[in-house]
Amino acid sequence: MSITKYPMTVQGARALEEEHTFLSKTERPRLSQAIGEARELGDLKENAEYHAAREEQGMVEARIRDIEGRMQNAVIIDVTTIPHSGKVIFGTTVELANTETDDRVKYQIVGEDEANIKQGKISASAPIARAIIGKDEGDIVVIKTPSGTVEYEIVEVQHI
Repeated sequence: MSITKYPMTVQGARALEEEHTFLSKTERPRLSQAIGEARELGDLKENAEYHAAREEQGMVEARIRDIEGRMQNAVIIDVTTIPHSGKVIFGTTVELANTETDDRVKYQIVGEDEANIKQGKISASAPIARAIIGKDEGDIVVIKTPSGTVEYEIVEVQHI
């Protein structure tokens, strides 16, 4: 069985580490205390506070294990240390211009856990990212979208 490695930006790794610290140092003790207080209320069979706290504790522990697994299998890529070549690679921020309308969009190519379209972060496995990875500034790419195909020019590739 091979272990899958996940590409992750430095910012994505930092965010996961911060979430792990918060869950293990703040949430875990808070829930432990809530369970203890609920246990003191008596009959556990009909104790809603106890059952709610135990359920939340289970979710927090599962998320902590998930984060630990992801971090253990992460390949952290710091794009700022890679010389700029104008080529679209994981971690770069890419400005695209629609060749028909000249509408511009800017995306950073990130790992799956980091993707957030509202923040302009798209997963490396997203169709747009797959279409532009390996291309160079000035290249024209055709991207299939739900509303048809759109032609974009890669205006700028930034290592930020």
